Amino acid sequence: MGLYMMTHVHMLLLLCSSLSSAAPASKSLVVSVRSSVLEQLGRETTLPCWLNPPQSAEALEVRWYRNDRFDTPIILYQNRKMSANKDASYVDRASFGLKDAASGGLAAGDVSMKLLNVGIEDEGDYICYVSSDQGYDRGSVSLKVTETGNTPLLSMVWAEQNLVNLSCGSEGWYPRPKLHWADQKQNLTPKSLEYSKVSSGLVSVHSWVLVPSSSEVSCSVGLSDVDMKEARVRLEIPPPPAKQVVQSAPGLVAALVIFILLFLAALALLGWPYIKKRVFQKKGKSEGNQAEENMKLLQEVEKAALEEAKKHYVNIELEDKGNPYITIKAGIFRDKKHPDVTAVTCLTAIRGTPGFTSGQHYWEVSLENPGVKVKQSWWVGVTKATDFPLQGDAPSSTSNGFWFLSSSPERADSFQLNTEPKVLLPVRSRPTRVGVYLNYDGGELSFYNVEDESVIGSVTAKFQGEVFPFFNPGKGDTGTMKILKKIEQGACNDTGNDERAQEPES
Repeated sequence: MGLYMMTHVHMLLLLCSSLSSAAPASKSLVVSVRSSVLEQLGRETTLPCWLNPPQSAEALEVRWYRNDRFDTPIILYQNRKMSANKDASYVDRASFGLKDAASGGLAAGDVSMKLLNVGIEDEGDYICYVSSDQGYDRGSVSLKVTETGNTPLLSMVWAEQNLVNLSCGSEGWYPRPKLHWADQKQNLTPKSLEYSKVSSGLVSVHSWVLVPSSSEVSCSVGLSDVDMKEARVRLEIPPPPAKQVVQSAPGLVAALVIFILLFLAALALLGWPYIKKRVFQKKGKSEGNQAEENMKLLQEVEKAALEEAKKHYVNIELEDKGNPYITIKAGIFRDKKHPDVTAVTCLTAIRGTPGFTSGQHYWEVSLENPGVKVKQSWWVGVTKATDFPLQGDAPSSTSNGFWFLSSSPERADSFQLNTEPKVLLPVRSRPTRVGVYLNYDGGELSFYNVEDESVIGSVTAKFQGEVFPFFNPGKGDTGTMKILKKIEQGACNDTGNDERAQEPES
């Protein structure tokens, strides 16, 4: 009969659950709790629970459990000692904690629970139960878990009718975040808004909009309207003139190049990333000829810009400081022995010389490896940093003196500029040779696919101090990179900058 009565009491106890302090069974034992706790994923948290008025809990029974699992407690304190955790998922993670810095612990009636390494699966209600010979009381604490994801990543594809398909994606959120598009002061309605969840429970969001090819667009992602992470980009394409004007005035192509460079310099003062890509227009029945003309014109503009950049060709030498993670020989270099990290870092990076404090400069790097596929993982750009291999996993962003274009095997259809925010550039094929053009005074850094004479992308920045050519052969990619030098006319080995990269010795 006694056993039946105790079981009946426990059943009634579970049925009377609430999110605040329950009615006490004894006037001398009252449990108070903080009804809701918000904590970030992976952090340590405390679920506050205490006796009110304060009294010692050292001789009482204290039990923390979830939902209806009274007999599988996370914490069980009896007879002045802690019993082993019966809920295996909380072993070595749950213990008594302090509700505040002034707490006196168990001796003062503080029976709060401290929980380490909070996970998404820990989200939910927890019951704090305290009993004595005179009675019992309990309270319920709701734990909510959050995680802030990455800064949104923008990518784009030029579409028809002078429109741009601009995509925005962000990973690593919990719970589901909000996503907001805006064109300056005007809100935009997305064409698509999709959420996905990975095995860890974290949420990714992806959305896209169609915007005019001349616009300033922002994408904001966050858990609330107050604390949003924003990516912003300004797009610009000069309007193409009529075909007959180009034929009668070939100098107009050069004028358009000047227009683009002036526009880049203006954006540098604003500090915005600027992306310049070829326009891809779908051919319709009535607009096919015009789209073809636009394409041809822009190809001529990009070709002329590359030819102008090559007038400032400079031969680059690599600084070989004995980096143990890369192999260097005769201007050819590759990843040798990368540490066990998940991403490419500056540990495998190398500077080139000379450095620049003014003027216009151009150089090329080969990514071609005879007999194997084109190199998949690399960085190419400029930096003002020194001894950066020592920085290891330190972020390589524009804010600490890095400006570069990167490629990744995981993103075969796009390259990435390390602007803030980062921006993806769509590509049709991997280049075997990349040209880098630095206009220091104009604040422009442009990257070219030398084979098809097209612009991959451009970045604007206000350069200060000396900047140096910057290279990184990536991680886990045995393909080599090679600095291509321009051989002056009259030299014995007049191979120019068409030399092929050779495999360096180990």
